[in-house]
Amino acid sequence: MTDAKAGGSGAGTDQPGFDRGLLPPMLLGSVLNPINSTIIAVALVPIGRALGAPASQTAWLVSALYLATSLGQPVVGRLIDVFGPRRLFLLSTGLVGVAGVVGALAPGLGVLIGARVLLGFGTCAGYPAAMALVRREAQRTGRDSPGGVLTALAVANQTIAVVGPLLGGLLIAVGGWRATFALNVPLAVAAVLLGMLRLPKVEPEAGRETGSETGSEARPEARPEARPGAEPTAHPTGGCTRRGSLAARLDLPGMGLFAAMLVSLLLFLMNLHLRDWYLLALSAAAGAAFAVRELRAATPFIDLRVIGGNIPLLATYGRALVAYVVAYSFLYGFTQWTEEGFGLTPFHAGLAQIPMFLLAIGVSVVSGRNTSVRGKLLLGALGQIAACLLILTLGGDSPLWMLLLVALIFGVPQGLNNLALQNSVYFQADPERTASSAGLLRTFAYIGSMVASSATAASFGHHADTGGLHRLAWVMLGSGVLYLLLTLFDRTLGRAAGTGTRASA
Repeated sequence: MTDAKAGGSGAGTDQPGFDRGLLPPMLLGSVLNPINSTIIAVALVPIGRALGAPASQTAWLVSALYLATSLGQPVVGRLIDVFGPRRLFLLSTGLVGVAGVVGALAPGLGVLIGARVLLGFGTCAGYPAAMALVRREAQRTGRDSPGGVLTALAVANQTIAVVGPLLGGLLIAVGGWRATFALNVPLAVAAVLLGMLRLPKVEPEAGRETGSETGSEARPEARPEARPGAEPTAHPTGGCTRRGSLAARLDLPGMGLFAAMLVSLLLFLMNLHLRDWYLLALSAAAGAAFAVRELRAATPFIDLRVIGGNIPLLATYGRALVAYVVAYSFLYGFTQWTEEGFGLTPFHAGLAQIPMFLLAIGVSVVSGRNTSVRGKLLLGALGQIAACLLILTLGGDSPLWMLLLVALIFGVPQGLNNLALQNSVYFQADPERTASSAGLLRTFAYIGSMVASSATAASFGHHADTGGLHRLAWVMLGSGVLYLLLTLFDRTLGRAAGTGTRASA
């Protein structure tokens, strides 16, 4: 890791500042997933028309990416915790370029779905790698919370969300929907080059031996033995020594059981029907076997002993799931309705999303330096509920300003929730498992997106009409109310916020 001073972080002190040279690959890697998420929102209708596929089938283009990413984020995060971010970042972002080529040349919907799966795996490393680099820089500089960097990550994702629908509409207008996949090729090339030039080459084991003690002392409450009533357990990386085999360090059986549990669950959620009950039973059985395995493993893939004793982190994961049910239902369902039910072109549907994302950027920037989360989460929940209630009043003859008002209201929770959830995980997670904990946050978010995708497909069927939009709005409203209740009755939020504030001081 370089010792370059960062402007602002270390100015006027003897401590080194955050290495700003890491920011370009961190930011570009972390936005590869959201840019593909938002571009596809305006491409679903043109793809369906070109390939003769109804909305219920093109929904798999959304589900496929999130299925792959839900599985890949914690796995890649664990690999980053063990091997460091550089190798995984380069391999994953290179795969994004391959997926872009496959998607641009896809002859049919099946191959196109396969390209989205590749994109899902390819975009897995960006966010966990960024969070791991933030943690390492915090240990190196002695400054536990580079709040400006965490805010930059959130704002970068919001900015891409602004650009995504509009850029998608422009690409479709100029080069057709295939151009939205081809865009990944130059993005991947840039990410790989930046990663090769900027990411540190230091061995992760050496970095942990010199820096992990500082991180553990700085955040004792993240260690299970420091929490009242928690049973002593092995240090999260204690079994990950050079004496152990590669398989033992990675817990390959645990990864396999986790994959079986998650894939069967998400396949059930993608197409909710009683005839597929066996998928839910398979998920439950794999989940039980996974729990038994992880509780007995010396170096578990996901340390359930640590997470099980970390109630604030579990609550954050639950909030992420329901928050993203609302967010992704709006992103995909509302966008499809503006094209099919309201009559906008893909380009104009992208423009209609801009008020939401512009306000989200402003909200993230203004609130970013304050690490407390309770107020952000409460206001975010109320914003979601208000927007859902307004959607229930929309129809095909509604004035355009009402659509823009809905998007504007959604900008408040969009800017607050992402930042609050990200900051929560940074402060609540075990420092030695920052990348895998960040990956799990995205996994719960993508499970929410799968529920949203399934709800969107079930609500619309073959056509995104106003009746389907209202059915979807009721699902969103119920999720928003649950999100509010999870926040109101979570007494750990005050303590978590206090910890974060002290850490960043």
